[in-house]
Amino acid sequence: MGEQEEFMLRVNDLYRFEAIQGHLGWDQETIMPTKGAKARGEILAWLAGQRHSRLIDPELGELISSLENKELDDFLTANVKEMRRKYDEAVKLPTEFVSSFTKARSEALISWQKARSDSDFSQFAPHLENMVKLTRQKVEYLGSESTPYDVLLDEYEVGMTVADYDPLFAGLKERLVPLLSKIMESGTEIPRLPEDMTFPIDSQEMFCNQVSKAMGFDFEAGRMDRSTHPFCAGLWPDDTRFTTRFDEKDPFSCLYAVMHESGHGLYEQGLPREHSYSPVGMAVSLGVHESQSRFWENQIGRTAAFWNVAMPWFREQFPDCPDWSNETLDLVANEVKPDFIRVEADEVTYNLHIMIRYEIEKMIFNEGLAVEDIPETWNKMMKDWFGIDVPSDSLGCLQDIHWSMGAFGYFPTYTLGNLYAAQLLESMADELGDIDDIISSGDWSSMLSWLRLQIHDKGSVITPSELIESATGKAPSPDAFLNYVESKYSKLYNL
Repeated sequence: MGEQEEFMLRVNDLYRFEAIQGHLGWDQETIMPTKGAKARGEILAWLAGQRHSRLIDPELGELISSLENKELDDFLTANVKEMRRKYDEAVKLPTEFVSSFTKARSEALISWQKARSDSDFSQFAPHLENMVKLTRQKVEYLGSESTPYDVLLDEYEVGMTVADYDPLFAGLKERLVPLLSKIMESGTEIPRLPEDMTFPIDSQEMFCNQVSKAMGFDFEAGRMDRSTHPFCAGLWPDDTRFTTRFDEKDPFSCLYAVMHESGHGLYEQGLPREHSYSPVGMAVSLGVHESQSRFWENQIGRTAAFWNVAMPWFREQFPDCPDWSNETLDLVANEVKPDFIRVEADEVTYNLHIMIRYEIEKMIFNEGLAVEDIPETWNKMMKDWFGIDVPSDSLGCLQDIHWSMGAFGYFPTYTLGNLYAAQLLESMADELGDIDDIISSGDWSSMLSWLRLQIHDKGSVITPSELIESATGKAPSPDAFLNYVESKYSKLYNL
């Protein structure tokens, strides 16, 4: 067996381990019996240890070093480059630590689900304290050239640091806060759903399935289930699973969660199958992944054109709903209001939710904020930024799953996704024509094909910023997003 073949065999095995871990993780959050938690944690910890020991095998390191000095095709070059990064990072982490971290994460997830249900931060606090402690330990192992938080940020969007995010967020806040103030003062009245009306869960599920299929999600290569927090698990292109949650009083909560997660799922289903189980066959970054979900959720789903197509499906499932026009439903779907829940936030306030999480994580790892002080800090920032009092932990610092998974540094990638999505929309319109006309036609395949060609098919051969520039002709920038929200909401609210 040649060096290239042996290298790829080892890499493929590592990614097969990752797929098994992903499958068990999906099961844990959807259908696993409660009493299975202890054994599941132990199995996941063992798998993580097994994978890690293979990743740090000196023979893999020697193969990487050897191949770095040879002429290779673009795909193999990218695989070698990414495995060098993963190998160099992994050898700094003891296998026992990786197993312990995985087991702690599994236990924290179960604790978070219960604490969120009971709206009691004190139940989750010891587990979060442990996750923070282990994460600080991980930063020490990996080493920090600037701030501890930079190490965590780089894990989710390679190359991004506090020095990059601070001015980006400051620039967004500078234009979003005045826009929010104008909207709040506009006097535009948003219609309300009748208080006594309910939307049966089965009907919501059928409606959302129709929307997801129209987007192009292949249900023979994926499935939709229920979980505490909506998520997508791309196990491999032909087995992509996403989840949602339901509120009988609000069908839009589920609709946009499904469009969001279906957007993630479409990316996973569109990745190059010939490169499965290798770095280049994976999504290039969380920021780009988020651009796909935000594109479908907001720039397609939150438009009057969307309701030209979806209204008959909606009326079929909910015949008692008020006889509203497409424009009225669009206004309802785009209501701007300072509220508690990030995943249900409008496009104007969403990035402010991200900034709060970013600032708190920065305080935890760069300034030593104690876990016990997180609820008070969170609630004060919500009051200062949004002018609202957080009534319960479940509507405050317990709402997101990320910290139970040790995913500190993840949240800022959501904002990058919003910026990338707006930039992609601009370029798509330049090439395909008026996007509202395409949406209204009911045939959305041209938009999916454009994303397949520009984003999905390319896997991870080039960096996120290079991919966005390749697709749009411009380096990543917040300008397209800010122009998009200012234009859209000025029309909606007659500013």
